[in-house]
Amino acid sequence: MDFRTLPPDVRLEDVTVPGCLIGDPRPLVRTSLSVVDGLLAAEGGAPVDMRGAMVFPCFTDMHTHLDKGHIWPRSPNPDGTFMGALETVRADKISDGPGRWDAADLTPRMEFSLTSAHAHGTSAIRTHLDWFGDTDEAALSWEVFARVRDAWAGRIALQASVLSGIDMAAMPGALDRCADLVASHGGILGAVTYPEPGLSDWLHAYFEAATARGMDLDFHVDETLNPSVNTLRDIAGIAIETKFPGRVTVGHLCSLTTMPEAEALATLDLVAEAGLHVVSLPMCNMYLQDRHEARTPRHRGVTLVHEMKARGIPVSFASDNTRDPFYAYGDMDMLEVMREATRIAHLDHSDADWTRAFTTQPAATCGFEAPSLAPGAPADLVIVRARSWTELFARPQSDRIVLRRGRQIDRTLPDYAVLDPLMEPTCP
Repeated sequence: MDFRTLPPDVRLEDVTVPGCLIGDPRPLVRTSLSVVDGLLAAEGGAPVDMRGAMVFPCFTDMHTHLDKGHIWPRSPNPDGTFMGALETVRADKISDGPGRWDAADLTPRMEFSLTSAHAHGTSAIRTHLDWFGDTDEAALSWEVFARVRDAWAGRIALQASVLSGIDMAAMPGALDRCADLVASHGGILGAVTYPEPGLSDWLHAYFEAATARGMDLDFHVDETLNPSVNTLRDIAGIAIETKFPGRVTVGHLCSLTTMPEAEALATLDLVAEAGLHVVSLPMCNMYLQDRHEARTPRHRGVTLVHEMKARGIPVSFASDNTRDPFYAYGDMDMLEVMREATRIAHLDHSDADWTRAFTTQPAATCGFEAPSLAPGAPADLVIVRARSWTELFARPQSDRIVLRRGRQIDRTLPDYAVLDPLMEPTCP
């Protein structure tokens, strides 16, 4: 098989697909797939022997930060810590005065990330956008995102969630003004939660603002190894109390791994009752959590995904940050996320349907079109030479084929040098 070219109408004979994606109980299934007129079909197309190559529907990356992406060369994290990341990003945004993250800066960095994601086989992305407060910059970042979203329509479906501190709810009128702007762009209302005396009132305000505008919620939650931090329990309780009609997504949830087991599991029972959706970000959490100078980390921060899945809690995995102070690495490659999540969270020797956590589940959580391998679905496929899970995860699969509507796309990755004009350091 020549992995460089496939005919436009093709029958991919002898491919390997995850059984969970075609309704088969087996972990992997050898089968054939036809692509005709840009759609998957029951039959037809020029036969090509694929020799067991694995095929996936295109991926959904439901937790990213396109506005921060690729600022590392000008704003590296000085010590790799969470606080170092917060302070460095804050300085990067204002280093040239208000407006550093303007259209001339945001647009090419977002485009760089999207070009990479597209080349790797991602077809849908949710990004978080930092809130600038009641300033012109707040509206500008959403206007830039809207233009980028329109430009990428048909290649990557995009949606955005605002990222503020939960205490914005304490500022008179601020939450309503933020929610109105975000709703006008079809966005999701979100925040970082932290244990403060006003948390319950602030969360209620976010739930009320989202309900009034028909918006979903997406929170950054308990990104710490402090066992006393459990704002997840508050979110779940309020979702139950208010009978919130939308979806609530919660990400990170690192402190579950250090609190007493009974408390962690009781919290997950509440999360299941509340119907919350979880997104795990293992690569970024491993980078930041339990980092101390000249000390090997003991705790790695990955949340309790097996215990969640056993309770029927919808679990997804995503990229999170890319080459910024929160994570120095990454390339918007969901195959990398799948490979690393499998190793970090021990998804192997486990349930056979974890593939859903990178494809169908995040799409369902976000409301994107469901990726599918069924006849009639768009032929949006990622094809790799690997024939088994160990072959898939042993290599980066740099020679993969990506089909969109049955046509091979150009998988050339952008050159980092194109961002050089934006990379003047923020400090001497």
